[in-house]
Amino acid sequence: MENASLVDEYGYVKDGKVFLKGYLNYEDRQIGEVKRTEQEALDYFKNRFIIAENKVSQLEKDIAEAQNKGSYLTKLVQLRKKLLGFDALGDFPPLLERLDAQEKLLADLITVNQLKNLEIKRALIAEAEAIVDSTDWRPTADALQEIKTKWIKTGPVDKSVETEVEGRFQELLDGFFQRRREFFNEQNKVIQERLDKYDELIRLAFRANRLGDLDAAFQEVRRLNNAWKQVGEVPIKKSGKLYKQFKKATTMFYTKYNDAKGIVIEKKVDPRIEAQMKMADEAEKLSKQSDIFAAAERAKVLLNSWKEIRVPFKMQDKVLNERFRAACDKIFELSYLHRVLARKYPAFELKSKAEQIRTKIREMEYLVKREKSDLQFALQDADGLDPNNDADKQVLNKINTQKRKIAMKETILREFQKQLEMVGY
Repeated sequence: MENASLVDEYGYVKDGKVFLKGYLNYEDRQIGEVKRTEQEALDYFKNRFIIAENKVSQLEKDIAEAQNKGSYLTKLVQLRKKLLGFDALGDFPPLLERLDAQEKLLADLITVNQLKNLEIKRALIAEAEAIVDSTDWRPTADALQEIKTKWIKTGPVDKSVETEVEGRFQELLDGFFQRRREFFNEQNKVIQERLDKYDELIRLAFRANRLGDLDAAFQEVRRLNNAWKQVGEVPIKKSGKLYKQFKKATTMFYTKYNDAKGIVIEKKVDPRIEAQMKMADEAEKLSKQSDIFAAAERAKVLLNSWKEIRVPFKMQDKVLNERFRAACDKIFELSYLHRVLARKYPAFELKSKAEQIRTKIREMEYLVKREKSDLQFALQDADGLDPNNDADKQVLNKINTQKRKIAMKETILREFQKQLEMVGY
């Protein structure tokens, strides 16, 4: 500071250069040069000190408001380094003391948090140890994945125990998943052996079809059937395809064998399907009887009985279902028509046969026209309905029912018109 031309509390000008006075263990340091006048240069660097003060104040504020205060430790270290090299004139020691105070606060918090994190991670290790030897692979893997997610979300522990804790946890995970891999590798090996066995049985079943001695071939196919049952389970997608091929081969053989031996196999009908067949036959007869009101009452009983028969979806006979529904629809449509006729035409029975049919045709045409109008109105609101939505599905089902009822009325109309042609106009 000797030979300085201008001296300030925190710095001075010498040989056209601006210097910051040394503080703490730091020596004097050049921070700039005189551009115009020495006083302007000092004032400029004094004003720059405000920037340093603001940065410290802002960091203190951020730390005070932050939930994860420990994350600011790195920023604090970086700010201290910047302050030590910051070009400004001012009282730097108090700023550094404020940073020291914040650093101690953060260090204490980090120590507390690391202890909490260690406690949490040791609890997670204990939780993993309790299930890691399980062979219930899927739920255990899911549980360990959940524990790992909690582990990742938990902050770091002290460096002195980090290697031990992290290593133990990873050891548990690696041990379980290695055992799982080995298990499924062995399972895959077993499954492949079974698939190979199934393929071999299919090949032998087709070969049996080419044997000249039918009796010997019959015994071979029986042996293959028994062997098939002993192979064991494989993935269902593959087992279905394999069994379809095996069934094709054995069916081919039994058909050839039965034809050669003159054996006639009566196809077995499931008792539930047989019951439905009888109900469909009865409903069709009811639709033709003269007392349509009695027929409608009986049809209601049949409908309830039909619903009580629980036929698996794959076994259901679509044609049979449609026959029964159509017969019941016809009964109910005719019953409704006869109620209309009884109300509107008290002397209906006194009319000639031809006039009765013409009256039925007029009334049915009116009913068809009215229901088509209602359907058209319903269809206007049906655009954009989602069949996967329960409420929309109900609306769509109602529309389909309307269409079915109209179709049956039109069928009955055609029958009436044929009847009219037969009796003459």
